[in-house]
Amino acid sequence: MKKLVIVESPHKCKPIGDYLGKDFKVVSSKGHIRDLATSGKFGLGVDVDNNFEPNYVPIKGKKKDITALKKDVQSSDFVYLATDPDREGEAISWHLKEALEIKDENYERVTFNEITKDVVKNAFNTPRKIDDNLVKSQETRRILDRIIGFRLSKLMQSKTGGKSAGRVQSVALKLIVDREREIIAFIPEEYWTIEADFKEFQASLEKYHGKKIEIHGEKEANDILNKLTKAFKIESVDSKDAKKSSKPAFITSTLQRMAATTLNFAPSKTMRIAQKLYEGIELEKETVGLITYMRTDSERLSPTFVNETYTYIKKKYGEEYIGQVKVPKGKKNAQDAHEAIRPTSIERNPEQIKKYLSVEEYKLYKLIYDRALSSLMANAVSLATTVILENNGYTFKTTGSILKFDGYLKVYSLYEETKDVILPDFANYKSEVIIAEQINKTQHFTKPQPRFSESSLIKELESLGIGRPSTYATIVQTIKERGYVTLEDKKFVPTEIGIETTDKLQEFFNGIVNVTYTANMESELDEIAENKENNIKVLQEFYAEFEPLIEKAFQEMEKKEAEKTGESCPECGSDLVIRQGRYGKFVACSNYPTCKYIKKEDKEQEAIIDCPKCGKKIIEKRTKRGKIFYGCTGYPNCDFASWYKPIEEKCPKCNGVMIEKKETIECIHCEYKKKKE
Repeated sequence: MKKLVIVESPHKCKPIGDYLGKDFKVVSSKGHIRDLATSGKFGLGVDVDNNFEPNYVPIKGKKKDITALKKDVQSSDFVYLATDPDREGEAISWHLKEALEIKDENYERVTFNEITKDVVKNAFNTPRKIDDNLVKSQETRRILDRIIGFRLSKLMQSKTGGKSAGRVQSVALKLIVDREREIIAFIPEEYWTIEADFKEFQASLEKYHGKKIEIHGEKEANDILNKLTKAFKIESVDSKDAKKSSKPAFITSTLQRMAATTLNFAPSKTMRIAQKLYEGIELEKETVGLITYMRTDSERLSPTFVNETYTYIKKKYGEEYIGQVKVPKGKKNAQDAHEAIRPTSIERNPEQIKKYLSVEEYKLYKLIYDRALSSLMANAVSLATTVILENNGYTFKTTGSILKFDGYLKVYSLYEETKDVILPDFANYKSEVIIAEQINKTQHFTKPQPRFSESSLIKELESLGIGRPSTYATIVQTIKERGYVTLEDKKFVPTEIGIETTDKLQEFFNGIVNVTYTANMESELDEIAENKENNIKVLQEFYAEFEPLIEKAFQEMEKKEAEKTGESCPECGSDLVIRQGRYGKFVACSNYPTCKYIKKEDKEQEAIIDCPKCGKKIIEKRTKRGKIFYGCTGYPNCDFASWYKPIEEKCPKCNGVMIEKKETIECIHCEYKKKKE
């Protein structure tokens, strides 16, 4: 009997094929094979007047893949659909079944949370049919995103300088714009603190006659200083053990946030590397998935992994380092389809397999491994000491902490700052009064909430119930690519067009483009997946509210006039204006489409160096996808090009062209390189 297995990624074919043996043929769909058409009413590919019937067509470039997969199906007796274990994967399996015309009796759906031999083989022993409710949930999300995305994007493009809008991306942008306005409107308030410096420690003023004290001006601070002496009475010394517990194993959002903070990885980069670790790395004897599925919002760990890890902890660190299993928090809308992100084997520690990984793969794998291992380790225990000092009715406090037992920090200290704050042994003081060396006042001002970083934006989206594990990285990437935000000091700052787009959407769609509506929609999608809500009803209710708003906006929203340059078009005499294109701003005729004149860039102003091949100029250029490179103005007669910026300095070894990289300056003609000063 010939058995065919269809997975999403080509990288999965080899390890899964090796696990299953010669009776199985494993092929890849290379992701989605079909999507909504761009025909029909408003180009939606959805019949909004007929129960939102979708019109699916092959994705561009996928017809050959579909033909090849059909041949594989026809030459097989049975088909296993083994796409990813989430709603998106379920939908891909459904599309494969429909497009490849696989009969119900000739297929099974197989899911696994990790690509290891035992788990994959066990999955094939417990197959099932496609879950129609999961498919309906994904399809409803896709239709909602298509309707909102297409209709709002068309509106923004025709009325503003914006390129796109979307169900979730526009809410994420609104969070950034709202935060920026809060920062601009923030009025700092003055406050003062008073500290007493002793020979071995410092204490801060906290209370006056038992009540918490606030100092709003320098006069108040001076009045307090005038009432203080340098003699402080030791009122109490309290020492007790303080426990600090480990954090649960990663879910998608916490992995993205931690990788951004500790590894400086963008969310999209984190997910790209995690995908590779999940799909499989070629080790010495086999190709194996190193981590479990990386799109999850469940903190649960399998009993098998927990037991194996406890054995590992006891053997390597001692029984006292074994901790308690974290009880997953009951988060709203959490999908518990699979586990937290963890290594597939605790025995496969990062140092052992480092030679098989790239530098970035190693860093991310180590982060995931250390987090999962430490989550099952004992609490760290510190001796925490609090000393209360009294001075004429004013209470000062100082605290100290000494690590007694490192517990989970034995593994996780690399990612958490731990520092002993040692206080003197107050029991050795012969008197209950100690003398301060000096008492200082310090002025401060309150600060607004900080701008969102990539990490904190994901945290905010998750806490508000917006988006899902598979969407966080895409949301962040989209608002950056659309030019709605820039990153300054790793923090999001909305651009002028980002603010304008948000304001226009709020003017006409404040009932839909907001946190509450978007979060409620996520809940409804979850209910569709659980067969608690009807997908057609959800779409009908949404469309009945949305379509009148979009029609009104097309009629009433004022169109932004393009900025004039003060020049006239050399072809028709109309004003030249600045327009926003796919790859940035350009100057063109205001009489478009009647006149299609576009002003060419002044190449001479962009000259970087003389071309080493032909003597013309090297300038900054862009590929069709917008990526910057450096090429000759003499193209196509001269083909000099470099991804890195050439500099005036010549190579001391061969007199060749030098290019500037992140940390080095290198010659493109020989092996010479040096570190940047």
